[in-house]
Amino acid sequence: MNHARAWVRMPSGKRLDLLDPTPFDWDDADLALGLARTYRWGGHSAWPLPLSVAQHSITVMQLRRLWSVSPLDPVTELRELLHDAEEGLLGFDCISVLKPFLGESFRELSQRLETAVFRRYGLPAWTRAEHRIHKRADRIAAASEAVHVVGWSRQEVRGILKIRSEPLQDDPLLALYGGRPWEPWPPDLAQERFLAELRRLMDAI
Repeated sequence: MNHARAWVRMPSGKRLDLLDPTPFDWDDADLALGLARTYRWGGHSAWPLPLSVAQHSITVMQLRRLWSVSPLDPVTELRELLHDAEEGLLGFDCISVLKPFLGESFRELSQRLETAVFRRYGLPAWTRAEHRIHKRADRIAAASEAVHVVGWSRQEVRGILKIRSEPLQDDPLLALYGGRPWEPWPPDLAQERFLAELRRLMDAI
């Protein structure tokens, strides 16, 4: 009996079966590139380039850093950095409200990929309290992106997108990297910066 396979060939030469992933099917550079080439907001942007999941992931991690009264431990930072990592392996960031229409099979596929990521990088499962803080950072990042990257008004973010978090005015990445506030990075730069953060945290752990 033949079993279904959904192979993806990685730039490293490794291959990933999206339907049956293992923690050994990609290397760090593969993941960083996948996230740098996977775009939020359906790939739409008011800038010349769309916003990558890699850049969004660093933003969420940076928000958690800024909120913490003491330095975050490397494992917590790494889990924030990798919170959407399965999207980089899949090459698809599904707009949240579409996920129910894709059904249980899509949810299971995403969960398998997330489990493989967590096993590869030794990440503990979210506790309820930790996940609540994470979601706050994720929603604030989303609200801010909607205004400053995509071009929604603050009123539209609340009234149409139904995101209740207040958008930030200041880009939290500006102090780290400079540049123009909220400007999406080119894929090669997003890959470079994501990979540098990933390797820094892995070395610290």
